[in-house]
Amino acid sequence: MGPLALAAGLLLSTFFAPGAQAQSALECVSPQTQQLMNACAARDYDMSDIALNAAWGPAKSYADSIKQGAALLKAQRAWLAYRDAACEVQASPYQGGSIQPLIHLVCLSELTEQRTAMLNEFRSN
Repeated sequence: MGPLALAAGLLLSTFFAPGAQAQSALECVSPQTQQLMNACAARDYDMSDIALNAAWGPAKSYADSIKQGAALLKAQRAWLAYRDAACEVQASPYQGGSIQPLIHLVCLSELTEQRTAMLNEFRSN
């Protein structure tokens, strides 16, 4: 890994590292700085991801019970690739700007919340 790639990785890890700068709910009510907005968006995404992972287990168990576990796993993997690519594109106009991580993380949160609802609905059938 070259020095440029290493520096880029370190820079991205400061924006996207879960819990790197844990924010309280109170701090995120009305964040006033871009850094705090980004940190709160990371917190929101972390919570969305936790909810998605909690929904996955029961949905997968249900899918297995109706002999659709492999299909659901394939769909989930495709959805993850879609979510990540879609959010990269969504944030791309802001590349290099301080708002770019916020746009990216809000997109990840919104799509993750939608998928969580889909998994919960699926398993409730």
